[in-house]
Amino acid sequence: MKELTLDDLRHLMRISAGEDESTDLDGDIIDAGFRDLGYDSLAVLELASRLERDWGVVVPDEVAATLETPRAVLDYVNERAAVK
Repeated sequence: MKELTLDDLRHLMRISAGEDESTDLDGDIIDAGFRDLGYDSLAVLELASRLERDWGVVVPDEVAATLETPRAVLDYVNERAAVK
């Protein structure tokens, strides 16, 4: 399986919950908190669902709640994808 990149994640974020007009997902967002990016817990759960569907990596709800930045999501998904 190929590695999930920040660009891949940006795409999933946009289709999961849209993009707040005041947030520039094309900027340096890797360590920005999802709340700072305008993504609430429901948007993060939708992102987790898309990661499972599109990337085959299960992100349980209780884990999704702890993934607070795009970097944390990338690390989580890529660590599990490498094991497959």
